[in-house]
Amino acid sequence: MTDKHTSRAGVVGLGMIGGGVAVSLARSGRVPAVYDIRPDASADLAGVPDPLESPAQVAEAGDVVMVAVVDADQAREVIGGEQGLLSAAHPGLTIVLLATVALPVVHELAGLCARHGVGFLDCGVTPGDKAAENGMVAIVGGEQATVDAARPVLDDWAKKVVHCGPPGAGMATKIARNVITYGSWRTVAEATALARAAGVDPDRLAEVIDTADPEGRTLLQLLRMHGPDGILPEAVGRQVEPLMTKDLDAARDLAATLAVDVPLVDVVRTRARQTLELGDEPSPAGRELHQYGLEMMDRVYGPGFSTAVQGSNDPFTTETVDYLFAQVWGREGLSVRDRRLLTLGVAATVGRPELVQIIANGGLVNGELTPDELREAVLHLAVYTGWCKATATQAGVTAAIDAHTAAHPPTAQEQK
Repeated sequence: MTDKHTSRAGVVGLGMIGGGVAVSLARSGRVPAVYDIRPDASADLAGVPDPLESPAQVAEAGDVVMVAVVDADQAREVIGGEQGLLSAAHPGLTIVLLATVALPVVHELAGLCARHGVGFLDCGVTPGDKAAENGMVAIVGGEQATVDAARPVLDDWAKKVVHCGPPGAGMATKIARNVITYGSWRTVAEATALARAAGVDPDRLAEVIDTADPEGRTLLQLLRMHGPDGILPEAVGRQVEPLMTKDLDAARDLAATLAVDVPLVDVVRTRARQTLELGDEPSPAGRELHQYGLEMMDRVYGPGFSTAVQGSNDPFTTETVDYLFAQVWGREGLSVRDRRLLTLGVAATVGRPELVQIIANGGLVNGELTPDELREAVLHLAVYTGWCKATATQAGVTAAIDAHTAAHPPTAQEQK
């Protein structure tokens, strides 16, 4: 293991993260050798010396070198380029990649370093704005011996070092963490739109969340309910499912009433059982199947649509309800909105304006599609079906919009 007092540090790239890492290292007493394409990049970085002339010089002066560049091409250049770190590699050198790049790039660079006898770690970091305060988490992937060798230097700039596994594991963990971050942003965007449309100040929504869950545990609650084997116990999933589906159905109903687009809510509701690891829901049978088909028909085309076929003994109508709606439209995997758009495309190819009107009206009634989105769909379909058939599609969509507008005139607020 490299001695804390003899390990020399280097940093290539002095942006927010690399510059912050260099400042934290200097504060810890391990002043790094640095390089940046900007000669004055270290001017405002406390305790950080002037940049050297090339990454190669940083390799000569350092044992553990952090690479904090923007993208894969820059990483390839500063590591394997003519004046890159590997051009001046020496025994015991370890390169720590802080840039977020695709996993194939991580493995490519790890292999390149291995061929030069150089250690390599992929290291996601967060939060970037705490880099200069010894405040980041180092999310590391690599061989244990390499991590151990670099650990004294990592500890001098990171508040915590988490070794996630072999090469690539650090980057995969960072990418997965980013999915949670940006996915939650979309969740917040839809929730805020719902609250605002209902006349609620979004600040009140934030107040409720902050007060009810000040430590943000709800975000990772599902992960923490998994057992030691990484599987969510079936009993837990079955307990959560009715609450989850009830609440999501309420959200969809509210969104439809307020004409708020909530595609993420639709996906989460459609894939609720997959989320809870319950598998596909068993298909209903007999009278239950027929009733489910009628309910799905109303869900697809609007409340009361199934009234015209209830009590019918016609075999075609029965199969339409029992198979088309109960077993096709009712399947998980695609939302009702997804299936509606597919069906709209089929209706457009046969030039049936009355069928288009039924499909479009269902989207309007359910709040899945706005008039503007339907008009855009007509234009898109025209390119594929031909302008003549698109004329029929336009007629059906226009009739649906006119009828829906007449039945649900916009409020004064919506007209502004």
